[in-house]
Amino acid sequence: MPDSTPGDDAGAQRPPRDADGPDDAASASEGPGPGGSDSPGSGGSDLGGPAFTQPILANVLLKERLKERVYATITMLAVVVSLAVGGTADHGDAVWSILGTSIGVWLATFVADQQAHRAVAHRYARSEEFRQMLYTSSPLLLSAVGPLVFTGVSALGLMSLPVAMYIACGLDLAELFVWSTVTGLRMGEGRLAALLAGAADMVIGFGIVMVKVIGGH
Repeated sequence: MPDSTPGDDAGAQRPPRDADGPDDAASASEGPGPGGSDSPGSGGSDLGGPAFTQPILANVLLKERLKERVYATITMLAVVVSLAVGGTADHGDAVWSILGTSIGVWLATFVADQQAHRAVAHRYARSEEFRQMLYTSSPLLLSAVGPLVFTGVSALGLMSLPVAMYIACGLDLAELFVWSTVTGLRMGEGRLAALLAGAADMVIGFGIVMVKVIGGH
């Protein structure tokens, strides 16, 4: 009868080794590869996936759009209240002042965005990047809509131009509050925080109006 040695018993009890080897086993433990549902690029919950990056990109665009809206409204408030306080401008002057301000500021901002993109990416923006720039900078043009509408109402003889400009200022302040509050809510801020941010933007705009009114120009 053959002798059994401890070494033979240990060998008999040793579990079979994985044929794939330690490296392959480690790879298998990490989950599916790039095509699997758990990979960073599969749209799962990993930080690198679209489920994470898309909401962040949307919030960045909303933030940039809000920033341009605040800047455009405050700039337009300064122009419109100057037209109201001065009392010497006619309707043609008002239209040219409003359009010139909004288009000039928009062009300056758009050119600056293109220069910044070229400095970073070594090329001008195109396709989706170009559309994102238009999306974020469009409030600079939208800020002229209210003042132009009330200038037209005044031109029809329904009210004087100074009164129309003051009403346009009030409307812009209200729009600034609503725009800031709604954008804050869309970015995930709490209701109180969004309301406070909207109120702060409106107070800043009102301060600009009062400075112009008190200064008389």
